[in-house]
Amino acid sequence: MKGLRYCTILRTNINVTNMQDTLAYIDAHLDMLRGRYICISNVHTTVMSYEDRHYRRIQNCAAMALPDGAPLSMYSRVLGFRDAKRVTGPDLMVQLFRISGQKGYRHFFYGSTQQTLDAMKRALLREYPDLVVAGMYAPPFRALTPEEDSRITAQINDARPDFIWVGLGAPKQEEWMYDHRGKFGAVAVGVGAGFDYLAGNIKRAPRLMQALCLEWLYRLMQDPRRLWKRYVTTNAKFIRYIIKGYIKRKKDYNRKKL
Repeated sequence: MKGLRYCTILRTNINVTNMQDTLAYIDAHLDMLRGRYICISNVHTTVMSYEDRHYRRIQNCAAMALPDGAPLSMYSRVLGFRDAKRVTGPDLMVQLFRISGQKGYRHFFYGSTQQTLDAMKRALLREYPDLVVAGMYAPPFRALTPEEDSRITAQINDARPDFIWVGLGAPKQEEWMYDHRGKFGAVAVGVGAGFDYLAGNIKRAPRLMQALCLEWLYRLMQDPRRLWKRYVTTNAKFIRYIIKGYIKRKKDYNRKKL
């Protein structure tokens, strides 16, 4: 989209931005973003994108791919984008909720479980009393039938949201947003565990750990059985692929000099 800058990391286009510029862009271009989707990208999704051509297409077709993972913004700075900063999904949600009363934004939440959605709604309305929760839907843990999908699509559009927050986890949420592009009068944003943070099911890492790029370690300590393989494997792959790419570029550069 016009006015956006990208840094290509492992063949995936990641926005070069910060929270202030991201909020300003979304506010100024909201009508242009309707019917499209925003990916919240991290090391895990970037490695998946590198290894899976279809998922890479989904990521690169997004209106924006924001650098949720600190390594992405750090590597962007290594490549010369010195002003690249991290924009996390939970922080983006909170910042937009804070200004929603003033802007008149309406929000729909799609994903997770009904219990988590109910807890999140109570927490949100305590913190942001003027927030308009236009609707919520916890899909079953199976593929929807075409009839069910048509029904929930109509339900979302009838609620007239400006933002559809999608909490299905990667890659399912990105696939859902891609499959539904152009079907909504709102912008969809995939936020992974964002619903669980807001509902109080899991806690954000302390600011110091976030600043030191250790938020992944904090999440791993909270749920090691489920997350250890994901973090250990994808972090190692990310480093290996980055080093491999650097060596290849170095060889190509030296070959051109000869």
